[in-house]
Amino acid sequence: MIGTFVNVATIICGSLIGGLFKKVLKEEHTNCLFTAMGLAAFGIGINAVVQNMPDSKYPVLFIVSLALGSLVGTILKLDERVNSVQIGKEGDKNLIQGVVTGSLIFCVGTLSILGPVQAALYGDHTFLFTNATLDFVTSMVFASTYGIGMIAAAGILLCWQGGIYFLTLMLGNFITDTMMTELGVVGGFLILSSGISIMGIKDMKTLNMLPSLIIPIAWCLIMGYIG
Repeated sequence: MIGTFVNVATIICGSLIGGLFKKVLKEEHTNCLFTAMGLAAFGIGINAVVQNMPDSKYPVLFIVSLALGSLVGTILKLDERVNSVQIGKEGDKNLIQGVVTGSLIFCVGTLSILGPVQAALYGDHTFLFTNATLDFVTSMVFASTYGIGMIAAAGILLCWQGGIYFLTLMLGNFITDTMMTELGVVGGFLILSSGISIMGIKDMKTLNMLPSLIIPIAWCLIMGYIG
């Protein structure tokens, strides 16, 4: 898992550097960065949806995933529970939005998903090292906007890539092209949702939608087993 550890380390380093830079920014500059990050997330989300949807084998799956996932997340009150741990400052809620958005961008990507698979099957860390370079820059920009707390995204990435790595060791290459596509569509909508929240257009409560990511994975595993 050396590739994953390197990826985690780059996010931590990027967050530390960006967090230090944030301390010298004025409020007007920070607000400007919030808008920029919202637009960036919006664009990344749209790109992921447009890129993957034409290749989807289950055109309705993303609708079912978003609906059921959001319902489960709302019943579990994920957004409410996570936000209840904040200290009470407005900046804490902004940080949570940043961590959620950053984590989605770090985790729901081809390199971040296939990287652990390549590492587990062939000992090839090329994808993860490449992903680490990209995440270093991204985490630095996000931390300059939301603060050093973006380090939390490194822990989420560790769990995500670590889980894929160990599942691959146990099950072999269980990630199919179809799963990647369906996950890309749903993940794109979640990143898009985060962008809308960051820009203050509407509080989409993206945390409540996170269970949506489980449904395409489970569906593709079931269909693969049946087939």
